[in-house]
Amino acid sequence: MFDISSIQSNDLESFYTGINDFVDGLFYEERDALANMSNLASLLYHTLSDVNWVGYYLFKSGELVLGPFQGKPACIRISIGKGVCGTAAMKRETLRIPDVHQFEGHIACDGDTNAELVIPMIKKGVLLGVLDLDSTLKDRFSEEDQKALEYIVDKLLEASEFDKTI
Repeated sequence: MFDISSIQSNDLESFYTGINDFVDGLFYEERDALANMSNLASLLYHTLSDVNWVGYYLFKSGELVLGPFQGKPACIRISIGKGVCGTAAMKRETLRIPDVHQFEGHIACDGDTNAELVIPMIKKGVLLGVLDLDSTLKDRFSEEDQKALEYIVDKLLEASEFDKTI
């Protein structure tokens, strides 16, 4: 049984320390990427404040395809270079967008989303996909959020075995 109620704090550093401790437990002796991505999406969705969607788009056959997520139903396929997710994948760099309505080519899967943070998942030089976090609040994601979540993605990549079936 997992109890995430202890991962609440107004101090971001303490909050992410709690998240990281929990992530270590989730990934302990589990190498399956799909299982780890699913649990991580749920953990982040239920502990981060003011998020309305957390999930993955996986790189398959030259495009991003919807993977495990929490939130409303989402766009299924995103072309590389399109929208925030496709652009982050193309550039292979994190994009922290304070107002998605100002991002040229934004794909509005959920019209309630106002801010987005997209972190590419790259392992041994290979693009596997992106972690996408959405919020109804403009400018929801700080630099501290970005760095902490990039670190968590690194933990996911290190703990998980990705194969071509994902």
